[in-house]
Amino acid sequence: MNVKKSSFDVGWQQKYKDLITTADKAVERIKPGHRVFVGTACAEPVELIDALTKRAGELSDVEIVQLLTKGDAPYIDKKFSHSFSINSFFIGSTIRDAIQQGLGDYTPISLSDIPRIFSSGQLPIDAALIQVTPPDSRGKVSLGVSVDIIKSAIENASLVIALINPSMPRTFGDCYLDIYDLDFLIPVDRPILEVKLEEPSPEARSIGEYISALVDDRSTIEFGIGEIPHSLICFLKSKKDLGIHTEMLTDSVIDLIESGAVTGLRKTLDRGKIVTSFCMGTQRLYDYIDNNPLFSFRPTEYVNDTYIIGRQHQMVAINTALEIDLTGQVCADSLGAKFYSGIGGQVDFNRGAARSHRGKAIIAIESTAQNGTISRIVSRLTSGAGVVTTRGDVHYVATEHGVAYLHGKSIQERALALISIAHPDFREQLFKEALDAKYIREDFADIKGRFILDSQEMKTSMLLDDGTLIHFRPIHLTDESKMKDILYALSQETLYYRFMTHCHHLGHEQVRNFVYIDHRKDVAMVGTLPAAHGEEIIAIGRYYLDSKTNRAEVAFIIRDEWQGHGIGSFLFKHLITIAKRNGISGFTAEVLRNNKKMQSVLLKSGFEVKSYLEEGVYSFQIDF
Repeated sequence: MNVKKSSFDVGWQQKYKDLITTADKAVERIKPGHRVFVGTACAEPVELIDALTKRAGELSDVEIVQLLTKGDAPYIDKKFSHSFSINSFFIGSTIRDAIQQGLGDYTPISLSDIPRIFSSGQLPIDAALIQVTPPDSRGKVSLGVSVDIIKSAIENASLVIALINPSMPRTFGDCYLDIYDLDFLIPVDRPILEVKLEEPSPEARSIGEYISALVDDRSTIEFGIGEIPHSLICFLKSKKDLGIHTEMLTDSVIDLIESGAVTGLRKTLDRGKIVTSFCMGTQRLYDYIDNNPLFSFRPTEYVNDTYIIGRQHQMVAINTALEIDLTGQVCADSLGAKFYSGIGGQVDFNRGAARSHRGKAIIAIESTAQNGTISRIVSRLTSGAGVVTTRGDVHYVATEHGVAYLHGKSIQERALALISIAHPDFREQLFKEALDAKYIREDFADIKGRFILDSQEMKTSMLLDDGTLIHFRPIHLTDESKMKDILYALSQETLYYRFMTHCHHLGHEQVRNFVYIDHRKDVAMVGTLPAAHGEEIIAIGRYYLDSKTNRAEVAFIIRDEWQGHGIGSFLFKHLITIAKRNGISGFTAEVLRNNKKMQSVLLKSGFEVKSYLEEGVYSFQIDF
């Protein structure tokens, strides 16, 4: 006998025989005009649905209410339209075509609000069809893999019919019902529905890697639905003391837990517990959560409560989108006027994470759709598209081309930031459309045609001895304020060594020219660290090509507190790699006599170096 079955009352069927019946007899209690709730996701009570569908000829105007189902939905068939109608809070793949054909209805609502419309009587429930574990010796059953809105539906339903399945994992948390809260019991013994994760696309993995840089040790994480949030997990295994507070779990969480990255010991609430409301996975996951006190399955009223989420320090919420416009409006539930999924918990977690101490609210989106032919970042949302996260609520946006931070930014700053992480094939068009829409000032028009191509080859990273990871990327136009921050933070000595002047001012025109440049002739790279407002620039490196000599003048600056860590040497070598790839013959540099650090970097380049001193300035020539 396995551990799970030993938790059950082996004599339960005899003890509660007066409640036991068949699926066919139980659903006879459902009458025309009833509103029937169906259990969520992999806890879908398949036998009860089949039995109800068989009664189609006897029923009319039965409304099926559901959140998300993973099994078949036979009641959605057009031939049953007079018997059943569907009202779904989230559109899954099994009903998507039917909804888009007008054979069902969709109620757009945040998950946290659904229990309230049940309990208030706004959406009264006549019957709830669910699936639970067998009762234990105290007469308690567990809702197993799905608690979410099921618990509220049960509490507000006049009739509760339950499949009793020993294959249902016994989970812990606020997920128990008394056996006498159930009106009919139908014993079944079959595997729970499974959902296997597909291998993430290269784009999803790249997005996951970008997001991982935003996740600090001791953060608590929410993983939204989709491959992007879960592609992140393999990049989090080196993190320390992570916590999890999320509406949904999949198999991938097991590897993250077993890597040692998840302890929950630093969570502000539910310390040491992984809090969730439902899971979708394979038998591996179901065996893992079964009788496992590490997991706490709780209703949506708690898990998706914005106040609860916001109390969790360093809360990181990762949710996905279908489309985002240049002002920051996020569409996540429709493709134009065609409803595709749902609001789900995106608004709940986005707002909760935003109010959390050192929290981060992240929207993840692949930059293109339909095999790269359509940009998901657009100047205006597709006609009919609905806004799930408003432009005022959006914080981070991540694509496979980088991360943009929008909160508190002007429309121009937002547009430029989003263009910089759009697919390179669409940046020129987006820039033109932004100009036409007056999102960007007209004086930027002359930079058309000089967009940076933020290729992976130009990006790199450096791990310092103390574990600090520095990312290097081409500079963006949206770095203007960060450029000012680093310049004003420089000591007088560093400033003089770099610019041979004590002037801190960096003009608007200079910043523009840092970004929209010919990347064979001029390259500008920055070294960045994650920061609460997006990221912080701690290093800048640049070269300027003299076409007549095919050599480029090189220069870089490192913030004073980060000097002495080898960052300058690393950045210099990276600039050499880029220059050699572009067919440049070598570098030149002008260095003050007293700037020993810069001289050391140049002399240790590993290439032939020539230099001469004139009026206190060394002129260097480095041949590749």
